[in-house]
Amino acid sequence: MNTDEANLPELTRRQEEILSLIVRAYTNSPEPVSSKSLADNPELNVSSATIRNEMAALEELGYIAQPHTSAGRVPTELGYRYFVKRLLSNGDLTVAEQSRIAEKFQDSPLATEQWMRRAASILSRTVNTAALVTPPIAETSRFKHIELISIQGRLVLMVLVVHGGAVHQQMLTLSDPVPQDQLSQAATRINGLCLNLNARDVRMKGVQLQMLDREVADLAADLMERADSNQVRSVYREGLSEIISTFSSNEGAQQAVRVFEERAFLNAILSQMTPIINQVEVVIGGEGRWEELKHLSMVLSRYGIPGQASGTVGVIGPTRLNYGRAVSAVRYVSTLMTDALTHIYEDDDKRLPDKTE
Repeated sequence: MNTDEANLPELTRRQEEILSLIVRAYTNSPEPVSSKSLADNPELNVSSATIRNEMAALEELGYIAQPHTSAGRVPTELGYRYFVKRLLSNGDLTVAEQSRIAEKFQDSPLATEQWMRRAASILSRTVNTAALVTPPIAETSRFKHIELISIQGRLVLMVLVVHGGAVHQQMLTLSDPVPQDQLSQAATRINGLCLNLNARDVRMKGVQLQMLDREVADLAADLMERADSNQVRSVYREGLSEIISTFSSNEGAQQAVRVFEERAFLNAILSQMTPIINQVEVVIGGEGRWEELKHLSMVLSRYGIPGQASGTVGVIGPTRLNYGRAVSAVRYVSTLMTDALTHIYEDDDKRLPDKTE
């Protein structure tokens, strides 16, 4: 999702210092930054003429722009990308802030709706922008158990439970009526063979079974595959209404609302995130891929357990986002949520019966 770092034109150390100061000044106050204000900065020990020359070079490279005649300069999307890739330092959150965030999480039951809302609220207030959290969902369904219930004649209700608590029901019409005790025995056999397997492995196990058991196993695999392909994420959000006025155009505000309101659009964005847990991704102005995001910046991270379940945490705002604080906060909250989810899954696995016994 991010522009390749190798494609960014190289800058001298002095140019990097000036670009960094311009970005930081503009994110703190959305006013064009003048060469005079930079000359007054004690971090730069150079003349105003030198600063003007370096700013002209940065403008020619496309890192800053002049909004109108006789104005100072503002960062461009390319300038923000260079800043995030090359100049952003870690540690914008103090140890005290991290402790306060961790304490707030302890007040909410793990992996509940309250937990998700608390995470969104913490991020929004820490970065002073809008935040979103999606709950963890299984990357692939894992079989937990089924029940077969005789309804009438050849009609049977199959109830499938997968790890994570999702329940699926399906009516099954058999070729001949089967008594309830035989249905229960079939369910017991399948439960013993398929515990903790994904849809593909359940189907492979079914090949070895007798007619009734094989039919039920195939149907269970169908339901699991359908659930995996039709997952729709809920979105917990915070702070959107407070940041609408911070956009320089109505178009930017409308884009932010769309990200939050149109789940299919958001899911399309999140589906292209890296699968690496706790890695932070920064999307600036749509990165040339989404015209619908050209006025936005998004700082996102995936939390969860590789190969089992994951969700997303992140913040959204204008491109003049405080990237240092946003990246630090998103990374820290993502790590806390990953650690908590890991404990939940470890406890769940301890309660599973040993299939080798």
